[in-house]
Amino acid sequence: MKLPRKILSVFGTRPEAIKMFPLCHALAADERFDARICVSGQHRGMLDQVLEIANIRPDHDLDLMKPDQSLDALTAKLLTGIGAILDIEQPDIVVVQGDTATAMCGALAAYYRKIPVAHVEAGLRSGDIHHPWPEEANRKIVGSFARWHFAPTETAAAALRRENVDPGAIHVTGNTVIDALHWITARIADEPELAAGLAPVAQRFAGRRVIGVTSHRRENFGDGMAAIAAAIREIAELDNVAIIFPVHLNPNVRRIMAAELDGLDNVALLEPLDYPHFARLLDIATLMLTDSGGVQEEAPALGKPVLVMRETTERPEGVEAGTARLVGTDRQRIVAETRRLLGDPEAYAAMARAHNPFGDGKASRRIVDVLAG
Repeated sequence: MKLPRKILSVFGTRPEAIKMFPLCHALAADERFDARICVSGQHRGMLDQVLEIANIRPDHDLDLMKPDQSLDALTAKLLTGIGAILDIEQPDIVVVQGDTATAMCGALAAYYRKIPVAHVEAGLRSGDIHHPWPEEANRKIVGSFARWHFAPTETAAAALRRENVDPGAIHVTGNTVIDALHWITARIADEPELAAGLAPVAQRFAGRRVIGVTSHRRENFGDGMAAIAAAIREIAELDNVAIIFPVHLNPNVRRIMAAELDGLDNVALLEPLDYPHFARLLDIATLMLTDSGGVQEEAPALGKPVLVMRETTERPEGVEAGTARLVGTDRQRIVAETRRLLGDPEAYAAMARAHNPFGDGKASRRIVDVLAG
């Protein structure tokens, strides 16, 4: 009888956890694998919320989060910390997801030990090494030596082929974030209390058009974040509009948003939402303003237009399909595009009804089958 292959999944941020837990479930349920999990704790509280709701119990937790640590200090701790776990576990395969420092260091530590790397959400490219920063560099590093490249879309696969990645190593699977969203919306339908914490603010804004906001990108810190805050304040002045904004814990975000938006009657600045409550926000929102990558994939699955407050996106499929529109961090453009969607039913319907190009909720199963082959 063939022994199961030991596979170690490495992740450490909230977005990674959301996109990895469906795959972790699938690996754990498959007798062809001895599945283990290492979390870095690159995000702490936000990571733990996802682990709890998804019933994920890591085998190793490095707990590396420190306030305001530099990227090089974080990278050094990640590389040596994950490397020590690899020496203990000696897995046959290491799985990383996306473009975080944890993903890059997990893959690099595996490469140093000649352990094959599987890259989930491979092939995303903005074409600008500084936007998003440092994510564009992180994912290119992983892509330079991964053995399995699990591209969420054909566009991502094409980007890898342009970089001379072996076409036989590229597998178009869809994005696991859609697997996760299907899972959590089904849970909420069965257990509404999981997202009941948004009920007071939803009731407070009943009858208004709710705009959901997320913003946290490093490249937007400073002038970009200030422009986003000013745009949100101007949007809040529109008739019959309310804004729900779970504010990232980073002080570079919180300080600016609080200064501009605190005290406005139709703006709810919330603590970061756990995954069920964030899914509920997507459900009640009319549209989303974001600089997040994941929201560009999640919101269209629920028929919600996305205005992307970044200069570039590594998810051009959404823009091409019409589910998302790039607006940058220019205050006037953010406001103008929001006004257009709120004031033009045909423009809104065109984005809301556009086909979501990011998957069908079966990506994890496809990845497991490839790794078992």
